[in-house]
Amino acid sequence: MTARPEATEAPEVPEQPRTAYDFVGIGLGPFNLGLACLTEPIAELNGVFLESKPDFEWHSGMFLDGAHLQTPFMSDLVTLADPTSPFSFLNYLKEKGRLYSFYIRENFYPLRVEYDDYCRWAASRLSSVRFGTTVTEVTYDDGDELYTVRTHTGAAYRTRRLVLGTGTPPYLPEACRDLPGDHLHNSRYLEHKAALQRKESITLVGSGQSAAEIYYDLLGEIDAHGYRLTWVTRSPRFFPLEYTKLTLEMTSPEYIDYYHALPEETRYRLTEQQKGLFKGIDGTLIDDIFDLLYQKNLGGPVPTRLLTNSALTGATHHDGAYTLTFRQEEQGKDFELRSEGLVLATGYRYAEPEFLKPIRDRLRYDSRGNHDIGRNYAIDVTGRGVFLQNAGVHAHSVTSPDLGMGAYRNSCIIRELLGTEHYPVEKTIAFQEFAV
Repeated sequence: MTARPEATEAPEVPEQPRTAYDFVGIGLGPFNLGLACLTEPIAELNGVFLESKPDFEWHSGMFLDGAHLQTPFMSDLVTLADPTSPFSFLNYLKEKGRLYSFYIRENFYPLRVEYDDYCRWAASRLSSVRFGTTVTEVTYDDGDELYTVRTHTGAAYRTRRLVLGTGTPPYLPEACRDLPGDHLHNSRYLEHKAALQRKESITLVGSGQSAAEIYYDLLGEIDAHGYRLTWVTRSPRFFPLEYTKLTLEMTSPEYIDYYHALPEETRYRLTEQQKGLFKGIDGTLIDDIFDLLYQKNLGGPVPTRLLTNSALTGATHHDGAYTLTFRQEEQGKDFELRSEGLVLATGYRYAEPEFLKPIRDRLRYDSRGNHDIGRNYAIDVTGRGVFLQNAGVHAHSVTSPDLGMGAYRNSCIIRELLGTEHYPVEKTIAFQEFAV
């Protein structure tokens, strides 16, 4: 049995690479935080989690009033792996004195700001987390068969395994990569909302839940500020998130088995076809947007437009305004919009961290240059040394970003770390059959 580290902040004195950890988790989003909670009571595992931010933060730029998760409270950090865990969302509510209020609310979906506070609460109770610790390099020693994780403080952590949880950074379309001006990704919306509303015109580009929430928020205050508001999406319509029960069985161990065993090209084709399963808009929000448009138009036309089938192909900035070029893909026609404000609700995409460069020869890649992720979530040549959180839609389908599957994936990773099944890993839960 190995002693567990006691400090919860980045060490002032650089840690020397003497004793090896069983694993080092890099990054602390909800998935690695869930792993930290689930490994906390396992005395046989000695791990540490390194996070560059000074505290836990999860999409704080989108804490709009009333915004909630699209998954129920049982998709918390631990419950679907261990319903008795002290790190459960229900235990958080009990300690905060809000359990009865949540019960009376009769709504399974936690508020987004509430979920963030829950994660902060859980992180504050962990002994294995080091905030304010930026990883700069990971190397591998063939002799010791150990990885060394170096940080900006000069600390070095030697470890047998790595669990990568650096998340998916905001994605900007090609046309906006080097675009000047004060345009913003939706992840920074609340921070810049007031300045945005002082502009004469605002264009919102995107098609998912975040775009819909921002449009609804800006539309609700359009009379008070007098801006023109345009929402443009490349999608042929404003797709609702598909949330029927048999479809939800696609977030199951059986479907992961099926999907992962498909040919690579088939999986990539399905990745495009299945976006509506995890990138759609809450159906109630779509209806709320229509109702708000109807209400506001009772007094006359509202200065807002909704455009579908329109892909952003170019963007320039001059004299405080953007000229945006779009192509209406069904008509095959190009058109331009001029706007002072620009919000890009264009999602997030995984980018391999620079600190992995020294060990790229130990990692597996598929024909498209993405990580070749094993069924057990490993991406290294041994198939058991480096594990990846939430960057595997092309390998594990819609379960990769799904909060409800985080506890399942972590149960699988813990099984690999221990060599035994500490938390029961479900094999079959679906009524339907996916393979013949």
